[in-house]
Amino acid sequence: MLNSTSRPLASRRTVLAVGGATTAAAALAACSGGSSGDGGDGGDGGDAPAADFEERGPITLAKGKDTTGKLAEFLETWNSEHPDEEVTLIELPEASDEQRGQMINNAQAKSDAYTVLGLDVVWTAEFAANQWVVELPKDKFPLDDLIPATVTTATYFEKLYGVPFITNAELLFSRTDLLEQAGLDGPPETFDEMYAVIETLQKDDPELLGFGSQYSKYEGLTVQAAGLVASAGGGLFDAEGKPHADSAEALTGIQTVRDGFDKGFIPQEALTYKEEESRAAYQDGRLAFLQNWPYVWALGQAEDGSSSVNGKMVASLVPGFDGPGSSTLGGLNLGVSSFAKNKGTAVDFIAFMVDAVQQKEWGLATAQAPANVGVYEDADMLEAFPFLPQLKDAIDNGTSRPAVVQYGEVTQAIQEAAYACFSGEKDAEPAMKDLQTQLTELTAK
Repeated sequence: MLNSTSRPLASRRTVLAVGGATTAAAALAACSGGSSGDGGDGGDGGDAPAADFEERGPITLAKGKDTTGKLAEFLETWNSEHPDEEVTLIELPEASDEQRGQMINNAQAKSDAYTVLGLDVVWTAEFAANQWVVELPKDKFPLDDLIPATVTTATYFEKLYGVPFITNAELLFSRTDLLEQAGLDGPPETFDEMYAVIETLQKDDPELLGFGSQYSKYEGLTVQAAGLVASAGGGLFDAEGKPHADSAEALTGIQTVRDGFDKGFIPQEALTYKEEESRAAYQDGRLAFLQNWPYVWALGQAEDGSSSVNGKMVASLVPGFDGPGSSTLGGLNLGVSSFAKNKGTAVDFIAFMVDAVQQKEWGLATAQAPANVGVYEDADMLEAFPFLPQLKDAIDNGTSRPAVVQYGEVTQAIQEAAYACFSGEKDAEPAMKDLQTQLTELTAK
């Protein structure tokens, strides 16, 4: 089971400071859908028909509700050029656990109602292991044009079961006025550097909350835990799917955040933070540093009086230990149902969706992070989203959430262990040892 791992940067961080209103009109979206549902292996996925990539004809696209309006334009373009292979959109609920449930029900019924599936990046292992999606022919897609870390999220045992459409990674947002006050010319790269800055700032302003991220007990906490362990040089699971939750690297990552809570560098209220709560605390000027998805950027730069940090934001890679850290990736992959007809058309349609032309149009129209490498160097995209170089670095050095079949149960176990440690209920070592036992039992099923 493949996880991408953190990799050292070739050079010192790149950052982006802004001084006012010339910011992106919208910010890149967060990880696709959040929680992946309520666990289990999903049941019997056997007896899937053999993939026939020669069969052509009408197909469907099943994905979460499109709130952008851009997808309809893409389908209209495709359908006008392929009148005998039209794509019909089947909009699933916005909540990712409900999307997953409907896709699983469709697969267990061996229904051909869904052809192309919009899959959260953490569903690959479950859907592949249960034979709900087919292995895809790598030579049919521009994989070399896609960010390698995103392709990893669509891979299971070195086989391709999806093609990345959009991706995402978290960034560190710092207050430029506070960095200047602390005598720094750029954001901190490590937790130690950041904590030292917070300690200095809090001497002058004891009410300053310091650093915030997503530490509430939900899918965002798994995102944090996976990124912390990767930033320390390890992984919650290895390439063979064996858990390493009690490794030295895992303990380093988890203990560092616990220390932040214990020393007051991370506020206790952060135990209730999801994306929006943490964004609000930063945007209101109460946090010096925030780790969150790039959608924070435009909201923080708002000129309507809703932001206290307008013109005072800088974006950089998330903090690590020996240097910048690794963010856990979000995103959406496109797969093909094992039980669908016209898989040949499905493959061509996916290739159309991940082509550079569509990727750029999608990025500009929706403010969601494309998977295509070239789009990050496009002048129009850079003008609209000036933090793209930082985001590209974050994605390149990103890590995946555990690529396990029993993802629902695994993520719940990770959340319980991390929350118990961060809240002070357990120390890091016993919390992670208990997690190691749980993960070993879950993955032995």
